[in-house]
Amino acid sequence: MMGKKKPALFVCCGLAAAALLIGFLLLRPQEEPFSLSTFAMGSYVQQTVYGPGGGEAARQAAEAVAQLENQISWRREGGAVWQLNESAGAGAVGLDGQVRQVLETALAVCGASGGAFDVTIAPVSRLWDFDNAPHLPGDAELQGALALVGYQGLSVTSEGAALAQPGMAVDLGAAGKGAACDAAISCYQLAGVESAVVAAGGSVGLYGEKPGGGLWRVRVRDPDGQGSLGVLQLGPGFVSTSGSYEKYFEEGGAVYHHLLDPRTGYPAESGLVSVTVVSGNGALSDCLSTACFVLGYEKSLPLLEQFGAQALFVDESRAISLTPGLEGAFALEQGADG
Repeated sequence: MMGKKKPALFVCCGLAAAALLIGFLLLRPQEEPFSLSTFAMGSYVQQTVYGPGGGEAARQAAEAVAQLENQISWRREGGAVWQLNESAGAGAVGLDGQVRQVLETALAVCGASGGAFDVTIAPVSRLWDFDNAPHLPGDAELQGALALVGYQGLSVTSEGAALAQPGMAVDLGAAGKGAACDAAISCYQLAGVESAVVAAGGSVGLYGEKPGGGLWRVRVRDPDGQGSLGVLQLGPGFVSTSGSYEKYFEEGGAVYHHLLDPRTGYPAESGLVSVTVVSGNGALSDCLSTACFVLGYEKSLPLLEQFGAQALFVDESRAISLTPGLEGAFALEQGADG
């Protein structure tokens, strides 16, 4: 059975569209950690690394994230995804192992979600232009862009990746921040540091045991403000949140958010305002949080089960639903009514 609570949320004044969706809380260890903040994937990447060699591990992780962005961002000329989009309809382009893994993870979620998540959404998302000058596209141009969306037209093989039709394009924005956490934690593993936390936008990676013992404490953002809705207590792993409050605009008296349904081309109307997914892989948690937001609560449950992931849902009435693996792991912030 799913656990449901309906809290009375506190409201902070204003919404910061580019603010972190998740924060983390750490007990103060005996040895001061090394902290580093950089900017990549359209967001600040914040690292806190514990133990000997933490500083060098954090710097290596920052470089790895920057290199990954160069390869998976459709905006970075010469990168793997840029080349893939430029070569649409003209054959395969080569991939390194890291980019291949991200694409394969994303494609797996595309198929399992029945297209509720689709990495070939780029022709549609570019029309909305949420990152620069967001606006409501015309119906005719939107329908034309939708004709170019379809994950079945993206193939990833030993020779590389290819898009079936000219005009098709891949956008890995819904996987990138989680993939950045994967890249950082790979660096921590190689460096042999004791433990670390990395946060990139709405994704968090938790590595090793929490200094001082106990579980890591991960804050989930209040959809009605910049404060905290509550805290998840977790072991090592990855957490990603997708929320309709992150990027949005108002036009003609209607509010449009950035989480688009690839099947309609318009913002998803699933009855949710946020989904937080916990899994053992960063790119996977990121993709699943978007897929679940589009699918809605009930249709998300088989998808989460298929990938061995857990989730916390907040619907438009601010009711909270937890999958069984998070029962007992989430607590509302003190002062909220349960």
